[in-house]
Amino acid sequence: MKRIVFMGTSDFGIPTLRTFYEHHNVAGVVTRCDSPKGRGRQLQPSPIKVASQSLGLDVIEAANLTDPEFIERLKGFNADLFYVVAFRILPEEVFSLPPDGTINLHASLLPDYRGAAPINWAVINGDTETGLTTFFIEKTVDTGDIILNETVTIGPDETAGELTARMKITGANLSLKTVGLIEKGEAHGSKQPSRGNRPAPRLFKEDGLIDWTKEAKSIHNQVRGMNPAPGAYTKWRKGPLKIHRAKIVEELSTGTPGTIIEASPQEGITIQCGKGSLRIVELQPPGKKAMDSAGFVRGYRIEKGILLSE
Repeated sequence: MKRIVFMGTSDFGIPTLRTFYEHHNVAGVVTRCDSPKGRGRQLQPSPIKVASQSLGLDVIEAANLTDPEFIERLKGFNADLFYVVAFRILPEEVFSLPPDGTINLHASLLPDYRGAAPINWAVINGDTETGLTTFFIEKTVDTGDIILNETVTIGPDETAGELTARMKITGANLSLKTVGLIEKGEAHGSKQPSRGNRPAPRLFKEDGLIDWTKEAKSIHNQVRGMNPAPGAYTKWRKGPLKIHRAKIVEELSTGTPGTIIEASPQEGITIQCGKGSLRIVELQPPGKKAMDSAGFVRGYRIEKGILLSE
């Protein structure tokens, strides 16, 4: 049984944290400080903090990772290893502390998709598979020696959120195997291959703006990859219209990209793309809740021929 300090922020790491709690000794947890959220800007704890407190674990909220007091607290845990899932870039004085090293679980098959949004970019790029990698943290981000990896398939209509929900469970199992190898002294890291290395930078709201001159397949992948956040959207006369789900229409169509070429109270709207067209399944008007496309047609009297991008 290993003595572990877990470091993370988002709910992606919760299954791994709970798995370690069940099978090892989680000496402590490091997460971000409470941050303002929502319209009221009330301070909210990270999902990892909430999960850690429910398990009765000692939690450190780290503001400055190089602060001497913080580093002394880490030393006080006497951990065999640190384990990182969706946290921050660690300085060398932190990741070099534990005798068994500091391990990172990353949501891609490294070296592909180094960066903050690997799952989103795999979906946006239309990949049919991705994966998870555990590796030893080094000075350069996401470049350390690989311990284990596992491939995960991506469904043709699967959103980034749905894929994330599956991958965090797979990641917990892979993490347990990784620590098992470390216990046996068999975690012999291998250098990352030179192939691949597509970037996965953080996504922003403006990345969700749909360019209807692109082909339907590309826009479909953008919608999937931006769901649930930061979200894909199109311009509309009443403001940004969020597009949550869509399907590619196989029939040939022509017209100005961004034009509604079908508006059915039963089937919803179909929009012309640069090549092909998309049937919108679920969308969200400004200030309203998400609704199906057919309800949008009925509620807003949407007609064929409207150019959304105007």
